[in-house]
Amino acid sequence: MKRIAILASGSGTNAENIIKYFKNSDSTSVVHVLSNKKDAKVLERADRLDIPNRSFDKNDFIATDGVLNFLKENADYVILAGFLWKIPTKIIEAFPNKIINIHPALLPKYGGKGMYGMYVHNAVVENKEKQTGITIHYVNENYDEGAIIFQKSFEVLESDTSEDVAKKIHLLEYEFFPKIIEKVILEND
Repeated sequence: MKRIAILASGSGTNAENIIKYFKNSDSTSVVHVLSNKKDAKVLERADRLDIPNRSFDKNDFIATDGVLNFLKENADYVILAGFLWKIPTKIIEAFPNKIINIHPALLPKYGGKGMYGMYVHNAVVENKEKQTGITIHYVNENYDEGAIIFQKSFEVLESDTSEDVAKKIHLLEYEFFPKIIEKVILEND
């Protein structure tokens, strides 16, 4: 059984979707949810779904090996579902090609530090992009620059607001993120 740890900073809708997707899997299981925010809604969602969870601070994540050691003991894969901190090199090296992120745009467009959530959707609409979508990629030392695993796009209508784009992105995330995680895990084993 492959063990997934999810790192999330916010409400956790993608995390919940992934947990539910793997709930009855014979090959993969979400074993922990970790957040860099003590009051993140994702921790409440994990509680409700009977998934062990905890929060951590920057010291545990960067200065000491607290989070690294926890992940090495408890996870085979690390999934970022709305996690906003840059992953330290020591964690990337401990999980080569086993840390996967989703980004709400077609990378390399609209990636990098500070480009998440509505910031991305606003930029897509302001720049009158004809297409946008999701990118699922491996994590490396730089924000949103790891090797791309999967992209799915849709046409941005002239009438689409940032909120419309966000809704369409969420639908793609919910449909494809768990399936692509499963595919990567099955192909790697």
